[in-house]
Amino acid sequence: MSVKIETVIDSMSKYAGAMAAFLVVLLSLLVFYDAAARYLFGSGSIALQEIEWHLFDAVFLLGFSYALKHDKHVRVDIFFEHYSKETKAVVQILSMLLLVIPFSAVFLSDAWGMFWQSYVQQEISSDPGGLSHRYIIKGVLVLAFVLLVLQALSEVLKAYHKLESKKRLAKALSASVLLVGTVFAAHYADVAFWIEPVWLMFILSLVLLLAGFQVAFVFGASGLLFAFISDEVGLHTLEMLPFRTYGIMENATLMAVPLFVFMGLVLERSKMAEDLLLSMGKLFGSVRGGLAISVVIVGAILAASTGIVGASVVMMSLIALPLMLKHNYSPALASGAITASGTLGQIIPPSVILIILGDQMHLSVGDLFRAAVVPGLLLVVLYIVYILFASLLNKELAPAIVLDEPYAQILKTALREIIPVSLLIAVVLGSIFAGIASPSESAAIGVLGAVALAASKGSFSYELLRYAAIETVKLSAMVFMILIGATAFSLVFNELGGQEMAVQFFAQDMNDKWMFIFIAMIVIFTLGFFIDFIEIAFVVVPILVPIVALLGIDPVWFAILIAVNLQASFLTPPFGFALFYLKGAAGDKVSTAAIYKGVVPFIVLQIIALLLIILFPDLIYLFGR
Repeated sequence: MSVKIETVIDSMSKYAGAMAAFLVVLLSLLVFYDAAARYLFGSGSIALQEIEWHLFDAVFLLGFSYALKHDKHVRVDIFFEHYSKETKAVVQILSMLLLVIPFSAVFLSDAWGMFWQSYVQQEISSDPGGLSHRYIIKGVLVLAFVLLVLQALSEVLKAYHKLESKKRLAKALSASVLLVGTVFAAHYADVAFWIEPVWLMFILSLVLLLAGFQVAFVFGASGLLFAFISDEVGLHTLEMLPFRTYGIMENATLMAVPLFVFMGLVLERSKMAEDLLLSMGKLFGSVRGGLAISVVIVGAILAASTGIVGASVVMMSLIALPLMLKHNYSPALASGAITASGTLGQIIPPSVILIILGDQMHLSVGDLFRAAVVPGLLLVVLYIVYILFASLLNKELAPAIVLDEPYAQILKTALREIIPVSLLIAVVLGSIFAGIASPSESAAIGVLGAVALAASKGSFSYELLRYAAIETVKLSAMVFMILIGATAFSLVFNELGGQEMAVQFFAQDMNDKWMFIFIAMIVIFTLGFFIDFIEIAFVVVPILVPIVALLGIDPVWFAILIAVNLQASFLTPPFGFALFYLKGAAGDKVSTAAIYKGVVPFIVLQIIALLLIILFPDLIYLFGR
């Protein structure tokens, strides 16, 4: 009977994910049509624009349960990947029972009230010509969390069946019940906190993250726990969470996230990146260190076209690493070049992190994109200069290779691969820089352009489109679930006085903007060793925003400092995600020690770039303010 229940629930999540994938494609087409109609024919529709953000909402909301089914809600797997099968199953069960289900249940109770009020009032759009029946999209929010709870129950059953012995689970559950019971008993007995609750929230969250629990649900459940046990907060604080989430759903800026991810996945799956890397490798192969230089240049092009760090690192690991090792490149240099180049998507527009920072810091995404161009190019130049000098000083580090075909033919092939992708990048970024199109509109243009390029190469297919749409749903659901969890965390954190503590410390006790910048960069850099850039952007950045305003710091400049800093978080040993991507794709071709050794010089280069941007802030405005 239990297998049947799991199958039914999994099927529901599967169909929800398939519907969301279809809506990704439809969203791209509608945004493109809307932009074309408005700019070419001067016609627009409020109803159409509201349909677009409704589709955007449905994409990530319906993806919550689907992502959970496929274990795509990101976790810090520093220790988790070394757990035994049984331990992983126990962690999964505890995660569902103690984090996902309680948080979702509290969210549902408040979201239902929001939906029912909208239904009773027959809420309609506040804009003339907008949509009626506003309760429908609020009902999708309720449905999303119902599906999430059901999928969590399915995950509990599936993990339970994987256990050969139930003793470990029994011990873990007993310990959890005892711990939770102790906390609640202390709460009801009015036992005072030994440590400031704000710090306890961070400590608990960090412990759970390192233990391997899903990031989004760690933040959400931590907020729920401290809302319950703290007298000055209370569960009523989280009553605002569905309304905050609805505000996220109405955010047109964030609509660019799934569209840019969709564009990047189409380009990655169509093999254009692979062909580009191979042709560039031949183009620079005759230069000492040329293969590594080609990896850097291709990494920059991929960053401006796909922006997906994991895909870039894995793809270059599979293609470039064997080629570099074959031609006697140092494993350390090869590893460092691949990981550093693969993370350029963090800073080179159209970067997802820049879109998120723009939303969290209330800044124009177009301004951030313009400001990030020079820092991105600066990193590319620093990487290339380092590779050239290192190769010159040690001729065995990255030897030149002998080419078998005429260089004119190699150049012709390389240009044929570079020009189409470069034109797509120019159209997408140029439309944003010129103020012609919004980020979501330019992203939709990019999606259609990527599909056209794939078709021109003969690599476009239904399977390619299906893969890109499905993966977009998973990634979007992961990002926005973290945003909801981080919102719950922030609500409770602010009620506990965390924001006031931070503002008072930096703006009154310290009152020095350079010390604030130094400490903020150190904190972000350190957190990057342990948690992902998305969590940092959603949890830490909102704490810093009011301090930036109080100290009179240029917010665009500060956002770029954060973006460059967050890029380094992908590389910092031993927990940098890019290092895991490379090792996972390379297998035994390169040792972990070689990866760590190779990445250190590139981390130093990123710190140098960060210092240059701090010392010369006008660098970010070379492409205009």
